[in-house]
This record gives sequence, structure tokens and C-alpha cells, in this order.
Amino acid sequence: MDKKASSTYEPQSTVFLSNKEDVYRIPALFYDQEKKVLLAFAEKRRTSNDASAEVLVMKTGMLIKDETTHEIRVTWSVAKYVVEKVHLGGYRPMNPCPVYEKTTKTLFLFFICVEGNVSEPWQRFWGINKARLCYITTRDAGDTWSSVTDLTKNFPEMKQWATFAVGPGHGLQTESGRLIVPAYAYGSRFPSCFCISCFFAVSRALCFYSDDNGVTWQVGNMLDDKSVECEMAEILDGKGTRYLYCNARNEGGYRVEAVSDNRGEDFITLPSAEKLVETGRGCQGSVVSFPAQPGVPGLIQEPQWLLYSHPTSQYKRVDLGLYLNKSPLDPSSWSNPWIINEGPNGYSDLAYLDDVWFACLMECGEASEIEQIACNVFSYNQASKAIGS
Repeated sequence: MDKKASSTYEPQSTVFLSNKEDVYRIPALFYDQEKKVLLAFAEKRRTSNDASAEVLVMKTGMLIKDETTHEIRVTWSVAKYVVEKVHLGGYRPMNPCPVYEKTTKTLFLFFICVEGNVSEPWQRFWGINKARLCYITTRDAGDTWSSVTDLTKNFPEMKQWATFAVGPGHGLQTESGRLIVPAYAYGSRFPSCFCISCFFAVSRALCFYSDDNGVTWQVGNMLDDKSVECEMAEILDGKGTRYLYCNARNEGGYRVEAVSDNRGEDFITLPSAEKLVETGRGCQGSVVSFPAQPGVPGLIQEPQWLLYSHPTSQYKRVDLGLYLNKSPLDPSSWSNPWIINEGPNGYSDLAYLDDVWFACLMECGEASEIEQIACNVFSYNQASKAIGS
């Protein structure tokens, strides 16, 4: 692996702090450009076990810029419950995935609901899907939320999936107005042989999408390659063509990267340049696109660039890094990582702010990555300087 950039940045604020009674995991982040606030989401669990999830929680972060240092700080509200297992008939809410519709100024918070304490391995083994696709909405930056909408019945193909999930992390709205919710599904319900390992269905990334401001939803085709949790971003090449880029978790080795030229209905997997390492059995990562910066070589060729966050070790979840790609269709163009948090790190979610600033919501801690979810705000100039790009 290429040399990593030195660490010069640490989480600036704790958002959700775990304790003996509650464990916070699975961060998701949205930036409201009109109200200039961050909305941070997470699962509140009894333990670190996925099956112990009980509530989706939210905090609002106010951005405060220091006119002397020009750094941005965030002050966070108290936590608010937005979806509770107790109100879902025993289904536990998991995998928050916010996506904003600009025309109606509506934030959709997608998530899955899983029956009781049924685990994902159980569903994969038996081929019985116990997950449901749901969302709630807000038009006032999370002050009030709608009741839960369950879309599961609209997708009969879900009966053939062993299980599925959205995100986790943010979705997006493309320039054309299409809403994109990244997801993955274990699509094969029936094994091809009688080996025990074959009974575990194979996961592939895909997306749910809407072309009518979120009134109706469709599902795209799965990636050809094995892939799990994913995030997506819209990119624009030098010829004015828009693509939907997908960055997905894999089981060891390197990340799966794919692009779609029909806005998520089909994806073509890009050849791996072995730049983005995967951690052990895999870990979720985040990606956002942003405008290419003036005065930097590559502007004419690539009007939009990518920023990606993920643990940088191939062996364990440590040392969260940021990677920059100024030629998003070329996997070999990823930079070396800038380590923004040393030590245990897990899932993360990026948000693009105004004036080429970013926020990263991350799982981290001193002894374990599930000790807290913290937020880090930084500028492109800081990242570019640290990466040496």
C-alpha cells in the first residue's frame, strides 16, 4: 500500500457517546443548506449487537465559524428519537439513510425495519426476508416528522431476497431530479448445491430511485460483482456526461467501484486499481462529489471530484482516512489517504458543505470504535494540503 499522509486532525466534537446502557452505531449525516445546520442520525442499541437496535436518534448541529482562525465548530442539540421499535410492532429500525428532495424541500429518512431480534445471518441462511423498507419525512430540518411509510409491498421481488438494507449513510438527488437511495440485497433465495456455505446468499449493491419527488419508487438492477453496503455520488466528466458512481463494501482485498450511465438502473464495475483497501471482512465507507477547484490541474478534464472516507488498514478498523480522486472514472487516480483520526474507527458518513467545506460523522474511540460517534469539519484546502495533492 502507498504511504499514508500524516495525521494532523482529530474529531472536534462528540455527537453520540456510548455507555453501559446504550451503544450508538451507524452514523448518517445531512447538511441543510438553507438553514445551515447538520442533521446527524444513528442507531441507539442496548449492546453492540445488530439485533439489539431499538431507536433511530437525531441531533442538530449549528455551524459556527471562527473569524480569527476561520475554523468551523459545531454545537449540537440534545438527542431526539425519530423512530422507535416500540412504535413499529416489534420491528427494530436500522440503517438510517437521509436523502433530500429540493423541489418540495423534503428530507426523506429511509431505513429498514427488521422483525424482532432476527439476525442477518439467519435470514441469509434460511432465505427468509424479515426486513421492510420504510421512510419518514420532515420539511423543517427535523423539528417534526411524518408517520412511517412502508414501501415493502411495492416491491414483490423482495420476497425472493434473503434480506436487504439501505445505505447506511446518505442518499442523493441527481441533477435531473432523480432521488437515489443506495442499498444492497442478498438476491439468491435458493442454493445451487447442498454445501452449507452455498446456503448463505450473495449480496450485491443496487439503488432505489424516484423520478416524481418521492411519490413513487422503483428499484435498479444489482451490480454483477459481489458487493455489500454502499454509497453513491453523481459525477460529471470532461465531455459533460453525468454518471452515478457507486463505492461498495467488499469482503477483504479492495473496494468495489462501479458507474452507471442511466442514473442507477444498471451499473458497470470498474477494474480495481487496488488503491482503496478493504478492511478485514469489510467495513462501510462514505463518498461525496464536489466541484473541481479552480487553479488545480485537472479542472478541464474533470468538472467534479470525489472524496471518500474509510479505515485505512487491511486488517482491522483503525485510522480513518480521506482519499481524493480528481478523475472519478479512473480508479487509479485515488490519492494516498489523509488520516483524520488515528486509532479505532468504523463506519463514517461525509457531507459536502458550502464553500468547499466538508463534515465527517464517524465511529471512533480509544479502545474501540463503538465508544462514540464524533464529527469532524474541515476544508478542501486542509485536505488537499495534508494529502499533498
